[in-house]
Amino acid sequence: MGIKNSKLKVCILENSKVVSELKWSLTKENFRKLILSIFILLFFLLITPSFPIARVFGPKSFYLPNGMQVILVQNQRAPLVIHSLWYKVGAADEPQGKSGIAHFLEHLMFKGSKLVPPGEFSKIITRNGGTNNAFTSQDYTAYVQKIAREKLAIVMKLEADRMKNLTFTDKMVSIEKSVVMEERRSRIENNPTSLLYEAARAALFLNHPYKNPVIGWKHEIEELTKNDALQFYYKFYNPNNAILIIAGDIEEKKVRFLVRKYFGVIPRGQEVVRNRIKEPPHLAARRIQMASNQFAHPSFFQMFLAPNYRAPNEKIAYASEVLVEILGGGRTSRLHQSLVLDKKIALSLDAWYGPDSLDIGTFGISGTPKLGISLSTLENAVKSEIYELIRNGVTEEEVKRAKNSLISSITYAKDSLSSIPNIIGMALSTGRTISDVENWPNKIQAITVDHVNKAARVIFREERSVTAISRPKKVWNKK
Repeated sequence: MGIKNSKLKVCILENSKVVSELKWSLTKENFRKLILSIFILLFFLLITPSFPIARVFGPKSFYLPNGMQVILVQNQRAPLVIHSLWYKVGAADEPQGKSGIAHFLEHLMFKGSKLVPPGEFSKIITRNGGTNNAFTSQDYTAYVQKIAREKLAIVMKLEADRMKNLTFTDKMVSIEKSVVMEERRSRIENNPTSLLYEAARAALFLNHPYKNPVIGWKHEIEELTKNDALQFYYKFYNPNNAILIIAGDIEEKKVRFLVRKYFGVIPRGQEVVRNRIKEPPHLAARRIQMASNQFAHPSFFQMFLAPNYRAPNEKIAYASEVLVEILGGGRTSRLHQSLVLDKKIALSLDAWYGPDSLDIGTFGISGTPKLGISLSTLENAVKSEIYELIRNGVTEEEVKRAKNSLISSITYAKDSLSSIPNIIGMALSTGRTISDVENWPNKIQAITVDHVNKAARVIFREERSVTAISRPKKVWNKK
């Protein structure tokens, strides 16, 4: 989704006209014009890339003296502003044996500060007509508010205050730990699909902390203390480890003033180095199974370790995005066409790919067989489709259609105010840049058939995978 290089074309045309007019005479004045024209032409050639530049969101980025990165995105579709603060810390940064501390601290961030009494943060946002959200992942923790543009200062004051002035008691910690334990019970332990996925992640990663669930293991959550939370807070919740993204109907000059007023006065913290345990070579495929009466149908999913955006050869990641679209991107995908529509052995098939992690990406395929079709039949049919793809490759038409579909998704992202800070925040929190975000359509457009075929050979290696099987208990013994 690029733009034409109109400036370069105009410059060439205008300067070609000057050179043409000067052929008849090389007076001192004309000679000066000729040299100036050539200089202008060369200048544009040097500063203009050889491919069209896609302006996706057009963000403006700057740093405060304390090291905090600030991103401003103008979007005037509604008189609203999204204020999102991203900390470059997640579950994979937790001390060993303290799983769940990042998510637990996210909860404690609403327990009060020197400025705001316990429980009042969200109430203040609501009273001012705004909404409030927060989430933790393996690589980042984010706090997001949507509010009317004239109320932005209220949100900014609140968020800056709890960056350095968070307070909570032992009693608060005990109560909130019970809340997190109940969240784990309802979302994970009472949901066999979530339990199976949790077990599959633990089997996929042999050593890397991505093997631990974001919410934490139950026995480790139970042991978390007030001191654990405070140590984590003091280490990671600093302006130089944060990214502030403000998107919406903003007045840039006013917003810059507010950012400096509220966040600029917070002192820089210690520098954070994200040294994580490395993943060893994988030599054997893993397979796990679970039976539960809560499973309505047997199904399976297979996850592979995959290169991410930060891989030495970044084209592998962009090619893998095209690959997952070809393989499982809706009704026109290979798996759906072959196994759902033609052979009619599957109720559903899907594929997904996560390249936006700090360390290691994942690529997955899932499927549910039709009634009367065995799970092993569907699993083998999916493997045959993958082998066929690796053996004979993808087609030019498939690549073209997949790239068009991916690039068109940018239009929907630009229309969604909440999508903009999420896309930028995830990228910047995992070592990517604004340029990476803005040039994503160009990088997708540059992918070829050969790139996609290479990505398939890199990803689909059985020894770097785990297969998870789920069955209702009553059909556990059926193959």
